[in-house]
Amino acid sequence: MGLLTTRRRGHTDGPEAGRELSEQVRAGLPRRFEAIGEVLASGSRSLEAYDVVGRRLAQDGAALDEVLDALRQTTQAVLGTDPSFDAVRAITVAWSEGTLAYLHQISCEDPLTGLASLAHVRSRLAELYRAAARSGGDVSQQHALVVIDLPETVESLAAPDSGFSRTLRLARVGQSTGTVFNGAETIGRLGARRVVAVVERDPVLGRRVALVRTLLSTADFPTRVWIEGLPGSDEVAALLLDELAR
Repeated sequence: MGLLTTRRRGHTDGPEAGRELSEQVRAGLPRRFEAIGEVLASGSRSLEAYDVVGRRLAQDGAALDEVLDALRQTTQAVLGTDPSFDAVRAITVAWSEGTLAYLHQISCEDPLTGLASLAHVRSRLAELYRAAARSGGDVSQQHALVVIDLPETVESLAAPDSGFSRTLRLARVGQSTGTVFNGAETIGRLGARRVVAVVERDPVLGRRVALVRTLLSTADFPTRVWIEGLPGSDEVAALLLDELAR
C-alpha cells in the first residue's frame, strides 16, 4: 500500500467550488492533501498549497506517480473533475525541487563528477561567514565565487545521451578548474550545468579566471566563466547558491 492511501474508502459527492470542505470528503482524501482539498473547495486559484504539499511528499519519499494519482483523487473527490494543468505543474515542480534538495544533502561529493555537492559548498561558505564573524572580517571582500556555466545548445538537447554527456562535460570543467585553483578552494557542482569554485579575492584572481577560460576554450563545448560576488550574510549566500543552481 502506498504512502498516500486514503484514510477511508467509499463514494462521496464533492462540494461545489466556493463552499467549505465537508468532514466526510476531508476524511476520504489522501494523506497531506487536506490543504489542497480546502483550496479546491473554496474556489481559490492559489498554488501555494500545491508547492507545500509537493515538497513535503518528496521529503516523505513518495514517488511522483503516486503524488499525481493522489492529486487526481483529491480533485475528483472535491470537484468531480481532473486536476488543472497549473495544479499538476505546481505540485510536480515542487516535488522535483524537494527531491533535488534531498539529494544535495545526502553526500559531500558527486560520485559521477568528483565535484563537491551543493550541500558541501554551502557548508564551506557557512564556515567562512562564521570565521569572519569571529574576526570582524568581511566575506564579500575576502572571497568570491567563480562560476562556470555550460549553456544548452540545440545539438546537446537533441542528443539521446545528453544527460550523460553533460555529466562528462561537468567533470572535465571541474578538472580544468581544479588545475588552476589547486589550493584550499572548494570546487563543486551547481545543478545540471554549472560548476562553482569558492576562492579568495587576491590580486591574481582575474588572471586565474582568464586561465580557466583559456583552458576551457580548447574544449568542444561552449562555456561561460565569471566572478560572482558574495553577499554580506550567510543566509543570502545560501539563496544565491540556490538561484545559481536552478
